[in-house]
Amino acid sequence: MQFRHEVKHEINRQDLLILRQRLGAVMTPDSHAANGRYEIRSLYFDNLCDKALREKLDGVSVREKYRIRLYNNDPSVIHLERKFKQGGLGYKDLTLLTPEQARQIAAGDIRWMRDSEDEVLLRFYTRLRNEGLKAKVLVDYTREPFVFAPGNVRVTLDFNIRTGLRSTDFLNPGCATIPVPGSPCILEVKWDNYLPDAIRGAVQLGDRHSG
Repeated sequence: MQFRHEVKHEINRQDLLILRQRLGAVMTPDSHAANGRYEIRSLYFDNLCDKALREKLDGVSVREKYRIRLYNNDPSVIHLERKFKQGGLGYKDLTLLTPEQARQIAAGDIRWMRDSEDEVLLRFYTRLRNEGLKAKVLVDYTREPFVFAPGNVRVTLDFNIRTGLRSTDFLNPGCATIPVPGSPCILEVKWDNYLPDAIRGAVQLGDRHSG
């Protein structure tokens, strides 16, 4: 299990414009991003008491969450992701889903998962059964990713964040979403063993709320 350092901050539109210029001067756009950006849709899971959300808001050090994610509304690659956090360190493992599997999970049809040999699917199935996890919230946003080889650094700028108003219609590109109040943007910085000074300096914006 390879943990990475992770720092996430809420920023505003002016911050985003400043960071875009700074990062573009010292980092390289992720090669997977067309024209430097891509669209992300994520479907998050939680129990009836919103345990995962409450743990995040309360700053619980050790926590785990699951999501289904696709990029640019392309159903040919759909990920089921398990995200584990321990303090300022994070780890993610994932597996691929077919569109039909994603629809089944979102609808609560999970019996087929118990016969899988995939470790991520089986872990998720156990959580679904034992803790009553359900598809809870759909989130769309635009991401601009930057990479820097020394330290295996990845910096992302997320904006145009929208939510699905209780809809979990994950694979419907016409699903209605509305902007998140306040129109926040998110800066996230990830690295392995060290964060180069050039990147540390580029992302400095003073006091910002960590997420």
